[in-house]
Amino acid sequence: MPESFVYVASAGANTVSIIDPASDTVVAEVPTGESSYGVAVAGQRVYVTNPIGPNTVSVLDVPSRSVVGSFAAGHGPFGVAVSPDGATGYVTNFSENTVSVFDTATDRVVGSIATAAGPFGVAFAPDGARAYVTAINAHSVQVIDTARRAVVGNIEVQRAPYWVAFTPDGARAYVTNQNSDSVSVIDVVSGTVTATIAVGDRPDGIAVSPDGRLAYVTCRSANVVSVLDLASGTVSAAIPVGSVPQSVAFTADGTKAYVANQGSDSVSVIDVSAGAVAGTITVVEPTGVGAG
Repeated sequence: MPESFVYVASAGANTVSIIDPASDTVVAEVPTGESSYGVAVAGQRVYVTNPIGPNTVSVLDVPSRSVVGSFAAGHGPFGVAVSPDGATGYVTNFSENTVSVFDTATDRVVGSIATAAGPFGVAFAPDGARAYVTAINAHSVQVIDTARRAVVGNIEVQRAPYWVAFTPDGARAYVTNQNSDSVSVIDVVSGTVTATIAVGDRPDGIAVSPDGRLAYVTCRSANVVSVLDLASGTVSAAIPVGSVPQSVAFTADGTKAYVANQGSDSVSVIDVSAGAVAGTITVVEPTGVGAG
């Protein structure tokens, strides 16, 4: 199995910190763009959005641990995701209500998709046929047909949906609603909200564990990670982390999760089996985090 690392965007240092999960130490810091934010790990590439100033996406080469290029997105690019087959990427452009489509072979934008107001979070379904985009100002999730490159559905959720994550089987999607202190559960086949789960104050990032049992939700104002038991649809625990936890990612084996604490210049390392923080790593103003 190829060696895996954790990639953390630093809005304060304009870098990506590369963490070795074997030692939980920073092994490299790669300069990127101004106010680096979103992170998507895709094989030998890592894509990092730079929403303040340049409105670009930096392309980091994994083997050389260096930025090998960048490309212009729309205005206010925050979220970024790459399709399961690794061929296509989506970037949400918050300030112009579009999603930029880019080809990972050329790292060039090849299309644009109009969305509802305030596109922010983005995730591809495991089969790659659909992508979900949260529209913060429209309080909805946009359903994109990836073959047609068009919005084909609109799912109303609660106030200010930020991030979205699918279960590994693609049956459900979970959406954090920051201004409603909740997570919406979407049945993907019917395209409807089937449940709403109350979580901590101002939920932001969300990740589903590789085995599909749990979801971790960062709660910015509560300084905790809420643990969702997906079988029961309830919060089973709250794990104290650093200040203003923003994003979270599981390692591929599901044994650890990494939480970017923007307010305390740190990354919390959670031991998933113990349900507790096992270590803390210093990173300046961390925002997005990805593992792969």
